[in-house]
Amino acid sequence: MSKAKLRVFLTRRWPESVERVMSESFDLRINRSNRGMTESELGEALAWADVLCPTVTDAITAQLLSAEHLKTRLLANFGVGFNHIDMAAAGHAGIAVTNTPGVLTDATAEIALTLLLSTARRAGEGERLVRSGEWTGWHPTHMLSTQVTGKTLGIIGLGRIGLAFARQAHFGLGMQILYSGRSSRSAGELNGLPARYCDLEELLRQSDFVSLHCPATPQTRHLINSETLALMKPEAHLINTARGDIVHESDLVQALRHGVIAGAGLDVYEAEPQLANGLTQLANVVLLPHMGSGTTQTRVAMGQCALANIRAFAAGEPLPNQVG
Repeated sequence: MSKAKLRVFLTRRWPESVERVMSESFDLRINRSNRGMTESELGEALAWADVLCPTVTDAITAQLLSAEHLKTRLLANFGVGFNHIDMAAAGHAGIAVTNTPGVLTDATAEIALTLLLSTARRAGEGERLVRSGEWTGWHPTHMLSTQVTGKTLGIIGLGRIGLAFARQAHFGLGMQILYSGRSSRSAGELNGLPARYCDLEELLRQSDFVSLHCPATPQTRHLINSETLALMKPEAHLINTARGDIVHESDLVQALRHGVIAGAGLDVYEAEPQLANGLTQLANVVLLPHMGSGTTQTRVAMGQCALANIRAFAAGEPLPNQVG
């Protein structure tokens, strides 16, 4: 297949430098409105493009992938997570799927650290107070918060991002690290990080901060719910930069409202951009608009990673980051 004739469709705008290179190499179409595409629009794109480049906001369903006039042979996903793609249907249709791992590790870990510090030290509340004009000045008991240094951080899913975050927290803030997941990490993988493997229940009971870094799967859907939240310390905080549906959002609202846990910091949501009823009214939660990988350097690197997958596909070579 000639690269000059390869049809590539971007469902969202990418960094300009990456779009420019892609337009020189391929027959490129871009969703220039930069809004979420409808199912009908995605179907039209799949019927036109050899390569569709979806993002987390695009539900690539079995119905779309079983359409009669489907042309797409590669889904070059812009991002690491691919739970928005029906992988079984893609496999049945003979469509390869790639992602962009590794390049967004540090940026997402930084956002997890931002959320941890912000919720513990009540930074969001303080910023709103100053902007409101209602701040009356410093006094010894004003806006007391939770000190982070030396506390215990429990990480659910010690993959690339979880490990990077654990290193930031331990070596930067002296935090003690617990982690849970499908298996323990070797000493070589931990590379000098003193982290202890334990089961989920122990992690939830012992941690001052719990941070989610596991993939979204049927097994992890609503992993954090009323029952697991009840296992956490009342002074604990929950951080989520992974996927929104790992948390039962309505249960979290109730836990925050009734003091089951002290606070939360969220960058992802169960039905984003919609939020569970009552979440925005809570003072003890920090809410970010899915900013995890949102640095210029990282988004360019993600585009370049996806481009490498597309070029390999065009050349008939093994795909560097094939999943499924």
